[in-house]
Amino acid sequence: MAQAWKYIAVLTGLLACGSHSVWAAENAAALDFDGDVEESIAEVPIESIEQFVQIYGIVKDNYVQEKPDDVLFLQAIKGLVGGLDRYSRYLSPEEYKQLMQYTESDLATADFELAFDSHIHQWKVKNLRDNSDSFKLGLKNGFTIFKIENQELKNLNAQQVEDLLHGSIGSTFQLQLNEKSPAITVVRNRKLEVADIEPVMLHNQVLVLKVKVFQQDTANEIKRLIEEYSTQKVKAVLFDLRNNPGGLLSAAVETADLFLTQGTIVSTKSRSEGNQQFQALPGDESSNTKLGILINGRSASAAEVFTAAMKEHQRAWVIGEKSYGKGVVQKLFPLPNGAALQMTVSHYYTPNGNMIDGQGIRPNLEYPWALDQKEETYLNNVADQLLKHRER
Repeated sequence: MAQAWKYIAVLTGLLACGSHSVWAAENAAALDFDGDVEESIAEVPIESIEQFVQIYGIVKDNYVQEKPDDVLFLQAIKGLVGGLDRYSRYLSPEEYKQLMQYTESDLATADFELAFDSHIHQWKVKNLRDNSDSFKLGLKNGFTIFKIENQELKNLNAQQVEDLLHGSIGSTFQLQLNEKSPAITVVRNRKLEVADIEPVMLHNQVLVLKVKVFQQDTANEIKRLIEEYSTQKVKAVLFDLRNNPGGLLSAAVETADLFLTQGTIVSTKSRSEGNQQFQALPGDESSNTKLGILINGRSASAAEVFTAAMKEHQRAWVIGEKSYGKGVVQKLFPLPNGAALQMTVSHYYTPNGNMIDGQGIRPNLEYPWALDQKEETYLNNVADQLLKHRER
């Protein structure tokens, strides 16, 4: 157990090193584990250390398969971080290196595709390469998929299934092969090259701006599109934020600031980072046109920040379904071995002081997309509802 005690000292140091927080994207130094170990141990309740050692010994001596010390302690670290919330996690050196190739505003999908088999009425895995991440999880081409994110796939159309696979780079989703199989966690690691905004003018003169993710130029692009369509007698602008995983907080704040002239857009509260408030800057509103926002259960993070600010300042009318409820600020804490911790350090709060995480944003009008309804019909109905609201 001598090697095990060495690992216990390292893990104890990890438990007590929360103050050495750094952000890798800003080229900060790695966490320092070379300090006085005894001093760190004193900060952790001795009873907790004793209980951990006792449990470690039981597992080490009695589990059906012999496990090396490094494997057991890696599992302990993953449990420590992963058990904090649904977003915090331990990143292996390979995962961390891959994540650092992208930015927070990148969209991604899984490393496989799904195709509908009309003979058995199920969706099957295809184009999965050997030695890919999902292949290593046990998935193979031809496997049928029963559920993704607790949604059965058999009654969904191709667009709805694709939307479930898409999300922010590095995010994860759960899938089940059949009703009784355990959930498998898949990482969205294949970057998608997509335009962040798609404009569509509906027959009722409602301009729909499909914002897929908030990127650095989102606010400028929205302003440009509204000005471009201003000659077409636009009656309302509808921001379609369905399946928008978020992106850059700064982009969401800048976009809200186009339409707000005062007040708080969003605030963050943190134990280690301090509290912050993001205020709308005085100035002329970009447009006095009626605004609507369409959301669903996969609208998250920066998309929820924008929606909450516009709703609570009564600048936009929100329709659709309750949003996802992801309102966290995360930071990366690099480790000396090339791995990293991805951990929540702050929570988002709406202008009225409501926490977004775990709560989501409720629309002014609940109006879900029926599975048997064409998307074009749904959007036209939503636009009609927005115009009716304007007339009240």
